Amino acid sequence: MEIKDIRRIAEMMKANDLSEFSMKDSEFELAMKRGSNEPQVVYAAPAAHAAAAPAATPAAAPEAAPAADENDGLVEIPSPIVGTFYRKPAPDADNFVEVGAEITVDTVVCIVEAMKVMNEIKAEVKGVIKKILVDDTSPVQYGQPLFLVEPK
Repeated sequence: MEIKDIRRIAEMMKANDLSEFSMKDSEFELAMKRGSNEPQVVYAAPAAHAAAAPAATPAAAPEAAPAADENDGLVEIPSPIVGTFYRKPAPDADNFVEVGAEITVDTVVCIVEAMKVMNEIKAEVKGVIKKILVDDTSPVQYGQPLFLVEPK
């Protein structure tokens, strides 16, 4: 996670008068609290988690192997935030992209709604959409893959 992402979360906390925010995934843990006018940020690397869970890693690896083979060479477009995934800009509009659509780095591929803010998600990769991994109106987590793209 980059500092700009942390600042964006802090701004959303302030705008929505939230006093606490936390999220955790396999790569990092983030917890933020606001007590006064400024948010306090705690950012921790997973070094302690990696040492504590060596037995769980080999058990998970065989299940992940078939998916990795079938998706070999494809690039993920991950969700940059926690929220609700939308494939189209409005209920009566067409989807932003479909499987087989050619995209550029600036192509808007979906919207992720977080705290009543509609965030347009750009592809940030040039290629062809090969898979759409999330159903419309589904909740998504930070870093969750949304699309698989064959890069060009």
